[in-house]
Parts: sequence; C-alpha cells; structure tokens
Amino acid sequence: MAIATIPALYRSTVGKKAIMAVTGGLMVLFIIGHMLGNLKIFFGLEEFNGYAAWLRTIGEPALHEGWYLWIQRVGLLVVIFLHFSSAAELTARAKRARPVKYQHRAKVNGSYAARTMRWGGVIILLFLVWHILDLTVGTVNPNGVHGEAYQNVVAGFAPDRWWVTAFYAAAVIALGFHLRHGLVSAVQTLGLKNPKREIPLNLFATAVSLLIVVGFLVVPFSVTVGLID
Repeated sequence: MAIATIPALYRSTVGKKAIMAVTGGLMVLFIIGHMLGNLKIFFGLEEFNGYAAWLRTIGEPALHEGWYLWIQRVGLLVVIFLHFSSAAELTARAKRARPVKYQHRAKVNGSYAARTMRWGGVIILLFLVWHILDLTVGTVNPNGVHGEAYQNVVAGFAPDRWWVTAFYAAAVIALGFHLRHGLVSAVQTLGLKNPKREIPLNLFATAVSLLIVVGFLVVPFSVTVGLID
C-alpha cells in the first residue's frame, strides 16, 4: 500500500515541492563544500594541488582512484535533474491552472529573487557546462593540464580573460538570488515558516547567500587582479 503511494506522491504538487526542497538542500551542502575547497587556493600551489589530488583518493581502497568523484558527479546530476524537472513541472501546472491571462493584472509584490528564479536557473545551468569544460575537463582552459588545479585556475581567470571572470560573477550572483529565495521557499514547503520566524529566516537566507557569493567570487577576482599568481 505504501509502495503504491510513492509514484502518486512523486507526481503530486506537494511531492514536487518536497523534492525541490530536499534536492535544493543537498545542492547547498555541495556548494558550501565546493566553496571551502576553492578557498584552499590561498594556501598556495602545493596545498591546493594536494587537495585536488586527495579528492581522487577518497574511498580508497574500497573504491578505485577517482571513483568517488564520479559517484559524486552522477549523484549531483541526478539531484540537479530532479530539482529543475520538478520546477519545470510546477511552472507548467501553474500555467495550466490559469490558461487565460488577465487583461489587467495588478503588480504583484515579490522579491527580486522570486521574479528571476527561472532565468537565474538558466544562467546557472549554462555556467555549469562552461565550468566543467574549463576547470574539470580542461577543454577551454588555457592550461588544462590534469593534476595542475592551481595552474588551471590561475590560467582560467587570467586578466586577459576578464570576460570569463565576468561570466563567473554573473552566474554566482544569480546563484545567490536563487539560493536566498530557495532557502525561504524550502522552509515554507516543509511547514516550518510562521510570521514570528519570517524576519530571522529572511536575514539568515540573505546572510548565507551573501557568504556563498563572496566566498566564490573572491578567488577569480584575486586571480584577475594579481593577488593569486
């Protein structure tokens, strides 16, 4: 009986919102971990490259070298697919629920993040493709040498590649808006939001998003202006 209700829950609006909340939380954890790893570049070439090499050895000897990273990547792709497919389905359902547009509709008050969630998600997805080609595969990176993570980052955000840094900044800022709105929505979806918690929740979501934006942008900007070389 319980097994039969799982597909129905997955297809329901409540189920889709719950999936978005849970997958969003998993992505936030990954983003924080990734940000902290990026900041190790300030400790120098040897430590950053050593950290990158260590990531490939996680799980040994139970896992072969590099298997953990591939498991993580596949898992992240599944999480991203579930998150964005659920968002697309919820958007489509909202449109079907009101097939005829109002001729005159009053302006709806809402945060800038809420109004830009869709295009922000598109920018983030496009950036992820570029980021993988640049710093994971190395196809579009001027250095692009396997095992030289520090050198690849320095080459990727070099001053003459300012447009890459600008694209990175736009994607990270979009991520910040996305995260802020997503954190508040997730709490609401899970039934934990109430009027007394609204202000602290908004402040917390803003602080976390701002911290992540600054944490990610400090590395490419430091490379671009020559603080990391």
